[in-house]
Amino acid sequence: MKNIKQLLLIALISVSGMAVKAQQINANEAAAASGTKESFLTLADFEVKSKVTGAQVVDARTAEEFSQNHLKGAINIDPASTGYAKAVDALVKDKPVFVYSIANGRSVSVAKELRAKGFKEVHVLPGGIANWIGSGYPIVSTTKKGLALSSAQFKTLSESSELVLVDFGSKYCGACKKLIPVLDSLEKQQGFKAKVIRIEAYDNTLLLKELKVSQLPTLVLYQGGKQVWRKAGLSSTAEIEKIINTKRHE
Repeated sequence: MKNIKQLLLIALISVSGMAVKAQQINANEAAAASGTKESFLTLADFEVKSKVTGAQVVDARTAEEFSQNHLKGAINIDPASTGYAKAVDALVKDKPVFVYSIANGRSVSVAKELRAKGFKEVHVLPGGIANWIGSGYPIVSTTKKGLALSSAQFKTLSESSELVLVDFGSKYCGACKKLIPVLDSLEKQQGFKAKVIRIEAYDNTLLLKELKVSQLPTLVLYQGGKQVWRKAGLSSTAEIEKIINTKRHE
């Protein structure tokens, strides 16, 4: 019986592998048929390939975001700006394009449009510049930063109450803005026992790297100065309340 189970497991793994391989082949064939070159690069590959002579690195954020920080050699093409169409027309279709935004919202939309316009090779920075910064890759900063916390200062903050909820976000991040009213409503509740601290990611790039925060927003709960919960992306009031109450009574 044991041997039969092992054989069945091996068969299932083989079938799953064949299915995945078939999907990859179909995706590659579809890309080839459309005349575009689609690929999913790692951060390391993105860094290497975007430095090749002729590579066009496009920052799809606003001019204000771009002035705050950007990848070396990038040009700013904001899809919401009046000069967007002209800036896109200035790109060379036969040369690779590397697009990024704060996460993957605007960059994916721009990449899709570029491919539709006939650009042969378009790559999107996985996880956006938030992931880039959180993973320790270099950026160019052109403006004076706001409050930047040292490791020691952050440690003091994380230990400043029994339960400390840290919000790593940015004023430039759409998803981060959606989290603000959630946290505001919790802070106004009389029975909410966690201290909320908000960290501006772009002012604290070294801290993000050290704490391995690679997506915005990211919530981290500290209890007695130790991390006990973390979640990247949006969280609901009920979800946060539940985790806070659970940790309080452990």
